[in-house]
Amino acid sequence: VEEIDDLNILHATGLAMCRAIEALAVTPAVALVDGNYRFKLPCDVTTVVGGDGLSLSIAAASILAKTARDRLMIALDAEHPGYGFAGHKGYHAPSHVAGLARLGPCPAHRRSWAPIRALLEGADNG
Repeated sequence: VEEIDDLNILHATGLAMCRAIEALAVTPAVALVDGNYRFKLPCDVTTVVGGDGLSLSIAAASILAKTARDRLMIALDAEHPGYGFAGHKGYHAPSHVAGLARLGPCPAHRRSWAPIRALLEGADNG
């Protein structure tokens, strides 16, 4: 959370990709990246707009990433009850907004996310 707040979501994503590639036993010749942003990675990069619909590799990676995120949200729901993370998976939903209004942000919330930032700024002004 702190890295995302410090770097922003795009640069934190690039850093995560870089770390993942560097952790591999063999450096790939190319990384297929969904979207049009060409991250600086330790291998060549090919961007593919709409990649999850055009590349089986990107589609598979997308499924694995969503599954990992869903599991993380379920764990966060147990760690921080009252926000409904297991149901909305961290997205802006009425149950999430209600939890934030009732409990305020927890350590898992990015302070740079607009709804959290607005909530915190409101607390500072009120």
